[in-house]
Amino acid sequence: MTGPTDEIVDRLFRRESGRAIAALIRAVGSFDLAEEAVQESFAIALDRWPRDGVPDNPGAWIVTTARNRAIDRIRRDRVGHTKAEAAARFAALDGVNEHDLSGFPDDRLRLIFTCCHPAIPLGSRVALTLRTVGGLSTKEIARAFLVPETTVAQRLVRAKRKIRDAGIPYRVPPQELLGERLEGVLAVLYLVFNEGYSATSDRGVVRTDLCDEAIWLTRMVDRLLPDQAEVAGLLALMLLHHSRRNTRTGGDGTLVLLEDQDRARWDHEMIDEGVAVLDRAIAMRSPGAYQLQAAIAALHAQAPRPEHTDWPQIASLYGALAELDPSPVVELNRAVAVAMADGPRAGLALVEPLEAALDHYHLFHATRGDLLRRLERADDAAAAYRRALELTENPAERTFLQGRLDAL
Repeated sequence: MTGPTDEIVDRLFRRESGRAIAALIRAVGSFDLAEEAVQESFAIALDRWPRDGVPDNPGAWIVTTARNRAIDRIRRDRVGHTKAEAAARFAALDGVNEHDLSGFPDDRLRLIFTCCHPAIPLGSRVALTLRTVGGLSTKEIARAFLVPETTVAQRLVRAKRKIRDAGIPYRVPPQELLGERLEGVLAVLYLVFNEGYSATSDRGVVRTDLCDEAIWLTRMVDRLLPDQAEVAGLLALMLLHHSRRNTRTGGDGTLVLLEDQDRARWDHEMIDEGVAVLDRAIAMRSPGAYQLQAAIAALHAQAPRPEHTDWPQIASLYGALAELDPSPVVELNRAVAVAMADGPRAGLALVEPLEAALDHYHLFHATRGDLLRRLERADDAAAAYRRALELTENPAERTFLQGRLDAL
């Protein structure tokens, strides 16, 4: 059983390790050295703090200890380096101390952009971001994305090697590149959130821990880039979706549809915050896909009862989203909104043409089955539900689909 000090160190690692690693990377230019020094400092904390007590400023203690461990490592490993190189690294580390934390937010922003560089494969970007910035362990990342730990470890090694060998700069990109690079950062953060929001694992429909990590990371980017409308739009979208986290499954872990959820149990403070963040994004007059999705989520969140949902407006917003960011999944969501506004026959007419593109997407077949069920075409609906069952591994979703199939 872990004690209170262990819990403090674990919580601190998630929140402070990224800051410490970012500061050390700036100083020494090495992911491995920075990460090893920070891990050693937390190991020392686990040994000393139960005996000596938790410091008044534990984050600064970790940074200072990690800096000292890095200095020790450089002293041991400076064979093959010139005195000038060693002196430069020592001097850089002298600039990392407990009394000067003001530059760390910029360091963390550099770290996020470095982890999400487009030259690094997407899977490795996600793993590296969660590991170095989010403080998740290799085991946790592997469990979240249903891959072996060895796969995650290899991705991390390859990503760090790519950064080193390709000379990927540790920086926020210049203004002319910020748009395209920021898009990649937001895509990684949204991918992390979506894995938590609709988990593919056997740990339930919602992985609250992953959702929380994604929201925390997005808050950080929003604080550091407050004039970027799509950052605020993504944060608003996450908050509005996550406000329903406690009602998306029943007490037995079964899936609860949006229209059947207890809206009194939604997190209304989070809804208010999400709407306020969305208003701030819209005021920047730089529309984007995340803002449109957040506007749709806000219409759902602000409807006091299911029948009060403004489905025509939601369908219109999906139409705008399809023009801005066309995809078959967006068209599928638009079809659902049209079905709610104009009836299942109108929705099915929009769904059918998407089969070629979405045949391997379980929600396509689940949606089609639902529309066919509402049109009382039981045999066709059953076939669609069976196909959806073949394509999903999530136990809660499988139970729900089987229930629909049995009811037919």
